[in-house]
Amino acid sequence: MKWICPQEFAGLTEINVYHKEHDDVTVEESAYFNKHMLYRKKFNLNKTGNYTVDITADDYYKLYVNGQFVGQGSAPCYHFAHYYNTYDISDFLTDGENVIAAHCYYQGLINRVWQSGDNRTGLCACVYEDKKELFSTDESWKYTYDERFSENAEPIGYDTQYTENIDMRKALHGWQNVDFDDSNWKNAVINNTDDHILKKSYIPPVSVYSMRWQSAKKISDNEYIIDFGKEIVGGLRLEIQGKEGNAVELMCAEELDENSLPRWEMRCNVEYREIWTLSGKADVIENFDYKAFRYVLAKTEEPAFAPENLTAVVRHYPADNKIEFRHKNANLKKVWDICENAVIMASQESFLDCPSREKGQYLGDLTVTAISHSYITGDTRLFRKALYDFADSAKICKGLMAVSSCSFMQEIADYSLLYPYQLMKYYQLSGDKQTLQELLGVAEDMLLFFKQYERGDGLIESVKSKWNLVDWPVNLRDNYDFELTKPIGEGCHAVINAYYYGALKMTDEIRGILNLEKIHNSKKVRLSFINAFMKGGLITDCENSSHSSLHSNALPLFFSMVDGEQAKPMIELIKAKKLCCGVYFSYFVLKGLCNYGRSDIAFDFITSEDENSWMNMVNEGATACFEAWGKEKKWNTSLCHPWASAPIIIIKEEIIDKL
Repeated sequence: MKWICPQEFAGLTEINVYHKEHDDVTVEESAYFNKHMLYRKKFNLNKTGNYTVDITADDYYKLYVNGQFVGQGSAPCYHFAHYYNTYDISDFLTDGENVIAAHCYYQGLINRVWQSGDNRTGLCACVYEDKKELFSTDESWKYTYDERFSENAEPIGYDTQYTENIDMRKALHGWQNVDFDDSNWKNAVINNTDDHILKKSYIPPVSVYSMRWQSAKKISDNEYIIDFGKEIVGGLRLEIQGKEGNAVELMCAEELDENSLPRWEMRCNVEYREIWTLSGKADVIENFDYKAFRYVLAKTEEPAFAPENLTAVVRHYPADNKIEFRHKNANLKKVWDICENAVIMASQESFLDCPSREKGQYLGDLTVTAISHSYITGDTRLFRKALYDFADSAKICKGLMAVSSCSFMQEIADYSLLYPYQLMKYYQLSGDKQTLQELLGVAEDMLLFFKQYERGDGLIESVKSKWNLVDWPVNLRDNYDFELTKPIGEGCHAVINAYYYGALKMTDEIRGILNLEKIHNSKKVRLSFINAFMKGGLITDCENSSHSSLHSNALPLFFSMVDGEQAKPMIELIKAKKLCCGVYFSYFVLKGLCNYGRSDIAFDFITSEDENSWMNMVNEGATACFEAWGKEKKWNTSLCHPWASAPIIIIKEEIIDKL
């Protein structure tokens, strides 16, 4: 397969966006931003066999055959490990003339979503008849730019996406159909400087479907509030015929404000406000990119607008076999439901930290989100893909990147050290020993990276090349007594060493499963940890501190670093402090308690209505679990953040059979 692109992109020098986060590197800025491109290829067919297409794009595509939507992708990835999808298109084809068409997008920004801003763009596809190549992308394909999308659009979120102000007067109506006249389109160019290395996607394409709103309310002659009933991820679709030049203004929101209007200037620092201008013809207007929202405020000067014209186009990783959870405890069911919805909606082609502000796949978040998703769906393929995504990031840093696969460079030590744990959990859920075998070397190299910080007793100190997170946001670190600002303080602290111990232990357990010699002396590190940090029966935050945070005591329980007697005062500390931590870290607290037979405390925490609880989210109107315990607990809280879905795992692994 060859890559084709517009003439302007052919022969561009690729921009190297990769570097360690703390390196003093200035990345060249791409000259192109927010480019929507349309490609077409007509072909004649004497339909006799089975037809498939392999396809990918950089940054993204939506594929159509004879005017019908087929699928979209590809999953975010690095150019040196670039995914392609395969579709069976037999049912879309007919005898005679056919057309394959694709809407491709290059964003051009450095962000957590895609590898973009690197001057790489284009389309790569091959159509097969009974597994024999029929044709592929070449200069005979036609292309043009899609001018519906305003070039004056502004990026929103953390340069996550552009607003989509769509002018249907510039639309090429029916461009996906066979009978469309593309005689004035240009011929695509083969990009001979292309350096993509392709690999078949591990996962199916996202599921895409229409959803009707739950309620609609007219609040003035030209304003409507539309409620889809719960947090969803996707875009909007409007079918309407009105006066040319009239506009519909659409503002999406996760919640209502104090005036009961959709809060489109969202607390997560994303502003969902777009204007769609009508052509005077029968318009079908649809977002290309996706949002996280529940409500829509529609303002229109067009009398033909009615809420019935508007639907949501929801998208997420397929969840066809989602389990049904029922329980007599009302709070437990409510907590499960908000966690489940967040996990489903934020699982796209990657596990997203949130589908609004960042849209990034974070390594640490996998510890919760990937396991929760596997339990909800019974499908571990997306988990497997995520593990390979971070394995690919080792090409940038052997110590692994914190977010992958994308052009934004960020490193978090805590997250890297969880990779062996995630590998082990994946194996336990899937039984897939081959993946364990293939990725063991990534875990080993990661440990070698951290070994440079090891001192004589086996503990690591002053790990300044990566962020030592402990917890997020800062105000939920339980006054952790160690300097964590960048660069971090000198010395040895408890949380990073608990993670280091866990990584050593889990890597050796993986080696045991693979019948390999155990080479990591985690026992030495455990004894050194107790000697360095245990004072008065509790774990202190660092060697020179007398403060014992929730975090310093929860992690040794999570990794089973102490015996039953040693655990008792630590458990009492946690019972008294409750969840004075972030929602992400709650997983380590709950699982640690269960490791020492205290699932009763974990159950109480999950069903509690304390200020720091999932029920507090429910009481604040959540239909998906939040980024923090409440809307005001963080300055930019996302209201759909599956790193808070720990209850799914604890209920499945520790509680359900004991109730």
